[in-house]
Amino acid sequence: MASTDTARRDALVERLFEAVLGFNDVYAVYIGDRLGLYAALRDRAATSAQVAAAAGCDERYVREWLEHQAVAGILETDDSDSASRRFRIPPGHEEVLLDRDSVSYMAAFARMMVGMAQPVPQVLAAFRSGDGVPYADYPEDFVEGQGDMNRAQFINLLATEWLPALPDVEERLRAGGARVADVACGTGWSSIAMAKAYPDVQVDGFDLDPESIMLARSAAAAEGVGERVDFQVRDAADPDLASRYDLVTVFEAIHDMAKPVEALAAIRELLTDGGVALVADEKVADEFTAPGDDVERVMYGWSILHCLPVGRVEQPSAETGTAMRESTFRHYAEQAGFADIEVVPIEHDFWRFYRLT
Repeated sequence: MASTDTARRDALVERLFEAVLGFNDVYAVYIGDRLGLYAALRDRAATSAQVAAAAGCDERYVREWLEHQAVAGILETDDSDSASRRFRIPPGHEEVLLDRDSVSYMAAFARMMVGMAQPVPQVLAAFRSGDGVPYADYPEDFVEGQGDMNRAQFINLLATEWLPALPDVEERLRAGGARVADVACGTGWSSIAMAKAYPDVQVDGFDLDPESIMLARSAAAAEGVGERVDFQVRDAADPDLASRYDLVTVFEAIHDMAKPVEALAAIRELLTDGGVALVADEKVADEFTAPGDDVERVMYGWSILHCLPVGRVEQPSAETGTAMRESTFRHYAEQAGFADIEVVPIEHDFWRFYRLT
């Protein structure tokens, strides 16, 4: 028994040490992303002085960061002495660190995680009090990081894989004249992706976070779809919106809501006769199992730091958390009055897609 306990102790020590290494990597990637250090290495090898000059940073700090990145295997370097040592981004890594349009882009993930961790003091206070942590307490890093992580998916997959998995909906969007409501649209890239893919469709994006809507409007204008995408700080339950939309989309938001049944009922009210709602939410296991897989672990981590605290600000709250099981979502949708709840066969590592009519 003692040897078994020792082995388990040592395994946990090793696991947590590996987590510390990962923690350091995430924060170092965040620094490289935010300060433009990776951008200074795009398509070239450079010394610490050259990188510092290009990024407008102090050379000594930059040299320490570059050496960390090389030691960690994220960058490559030659064998020169400290002053003349040149660093480069290895083949394959540039897409992960710099290509904002790629589904392999991970710098935004680092930004999101750093932003998610910043309100930890408020989360600790919430653990003691039972209160929530307002979404507004999460900084720009979180809002932009989450938006950019999802952006790559939306611009690459929404109109090429996800919506084509609903052939009748795809046909309606291609025919023109359809209206789409994108509920809890965040920074707006799902709305923008639909507007660009379906040029004869009007998309209305709704969110209650003013900062997200500001970013969404700016992005829509930059992408040339500002006239066909209307972003509003507005509750989708507004009765003036009833029966207007052929398609309503909700991406990764229901589990955050204090009143998911009421939210889904409002979404149902938005639909025209024959309209469809497409909801994507977390692809957790069918039931709680310990230990769980990597997806379950990451979802519970996000729930502790963000989703559960945000979902408890408004009371009373369903207190769903990130690990929303399929059975839980079905219960919410049934209570909201949806008669048909179908899981759409779309392959995705983190999300499960529901078609509601």
